[in-house]
Amino acid sequence: MAKPLEYNATLVEREDLTSALGVFRIRPDEALPGTGSWFVPGQYMVLGLNNEVKVELGGVRRPMSIASAPERRDLVEFYIRYVERPESDNPFTHLLWTRKAGDRMYVRVHPTGKFTVPDTVGIDDRRIKVCVAAGTGLAPFLSMVRSEVNQDPRRSLADYVIIHGASYSADLGYRDELEALVRNHGLHYLPTVSRPQQDPNWRGHSGRAESFFGPGRIDGLEDLLGLPRGGFLPSAVQILICGLQGTIGQCIESLVPRGFVPDNRKIRRALEIADDLKPTIFYEAYDTIPPIDLEDAPRVAGLKAAFHAAHSATRSAL
Repeated sequence: MAKPLEYNATLVEREDLTSALGVFRIRPDEALPGTGSWFVPGQYMVLGLNNEVKVELGGVRRPMSIASAPERRDLVEFYIRYVERPESDNPFTHLLWTRKAGDRMYVRVHPTGKFTVPDTVGIDDRRIKVCVAAGTGLAPFLSMVRSEVNQDPRRSLADYVIIHGASYSADLGYRDELEALVRNHGLHYLPTVSRPQQDPNWRGHSGRAESFFGPGRIDGLEDLLGLPRGGFLPSAVQILICGLQGTIGQCIESLVPRGFVPDNRKIRRALEIADDLKPTIFYEAYDTIPPIDLEDAPRVAGLKAAFHAAHSATRSAL
């Protein structure tokens, strides 16, 4: 039996966007650490609940990316999807969906994680940050752009691109806020729906988030960003991805042939990428299994050849 958790926080607000998608705002009992900005955007916290129906199962904890900005100190916000087919016998979201405002829960108050601008692309790097979010993978990027504007209300967000993919338009959380950032701060925001045939009122982009990097579409992305044709390259762009393993893997497979370098030692080793080449693809994933199948020898060989051809071409052009 898992040990029951000692609750130390209150679910203050719950906003159901759909029956399986919600925003949860939580207030820890203890004061948030430090002063001012108390975490780095892109970090996560661990949330937990006790199973009060099947008491023998005890408590369950799950890491969740923080959606709120670190300048906000009254509440901590999380963007969470209900997992319909969980692998666990004690699924966290099944417990969370029974909770209402005012209910108690567990929070590990100390944020952690390296999926942050300082730890990935670097705060002084002027290249465009293309943030690819599948579903609730939007949360860390939302925290980043919220914080940028909090710190400087006149801050241009033209160096940020947020590609947000969801099955249906109703699943595109925070659209109004992100569209306001487009109008007021120059954010590049590309929401896309993967099942448009079942969403007849949707008039925007269709396809999965990673499809923007596919043949026939990346030219349009270059036009949008003011890049020349063929200019979507590591010299101009860095990539951050959060969400499904499939999205992460397909992004890597689409971009490695352009010379982008994954920040994953196993993938780099398989593709024989030199240690001194700085990464330009970063991703957040709680699964330690690489998002591409490194046991697929023909696929790995093709990616390796494509990467080294792109890298050689870039060096020749310098």
